[in-house]
Amino acid sequence: MPLPQEVKLLQWGLLLLLCVGCAVNPITGDEELMLYPEDKDLAIGRKYAPKVEKALGGKIDNEELQNYIDRVGQRIARFSHRPDLQYHFVAVNEETVNALALPGGHIYIQKGMLQKLTSEAQLAALLGHEVAHVVARDSAAALSRMQVFDLLLYASIAADAPGSAVRAAQYTRFFLALRYSREDEREADLTGLDYMVAAGYDPHGVLELMQTLEQESTVRPLEFFSTHPSPKNRMAYLTREIQTKYQSRKELRVGKDEYKTMVLQHVTRRRPN
Repeated sequence: MPLPQEVKLLQWGLLLLLCVGCAVNPITGDEELMLYPEDKDLAIGRKYAPKVEKALGGKIDNEELQNYIDRVGQRIARFSHRPDLQYHFVAVNEETVNALALPGGHIYIQKGMLQKLTSEAQLAALLGHEVAHVVARDSAAALSRMQVFDLLLYASIAADAPGSAVRAAQYTRFFLALRYSREDEREADLTGLDYMVAAGYDPHGVLELMQTLEQESTVRPLEFFSTHPSPKNRMAYLTREIQTKYQSRKELRVGKDEYKTMVLQHVTRRRPN
């Protein structure tokens, strides 16, 4: 039998679902199931950003590196569908090869991923992809698709209910293990490509990023592949998009030397296994 408090929270969550219902994806213009309004989206991001950052080993202690990552990210964000959001781009100490975005504009790129990139254009491609997830509210949409137990979990956290500490830990793990749909990933790939080119970056950076990750996957399993489809399956539509829309664009930024100076000299490469 559920506790009376849980019944109240479930009723709260179901009422919220009825009241809010759907939201328009600013990228596609389509309506999507959305459990809660954007102000709750932003509040969740603010609340869980410190927890996720800690779970990822904390911020890399290098102000020059952090400023550079944030500068590239903010440049991308200015050309997004939601330039009004407050974006936070943070490099963290986690050694696995991955990046993730929380609701409301908190974006983390892991040390292991930074070590795989070789240019600013590749960094822009990765951050553009994550900005697109934020704009589309993909993590919020994923939360909204969860079953009744997860609706209850969300309600308890949003209401700051007694005993929510355990649920908060579960919620943090959810973000760390979040998997988007293939359609979400395709949309983020193509939208991120548009963002990076609008910001002045060479679109081939996204292809180089996918190639690098594909090559690395033959050496050792990458955490990136647990939360994203294989880059090999994404190369075809990205290549077509570049050839169709951006093949004639010249003198776009690559930034190999800048990336080497600002990032690679500040992150210690891992020893081979």
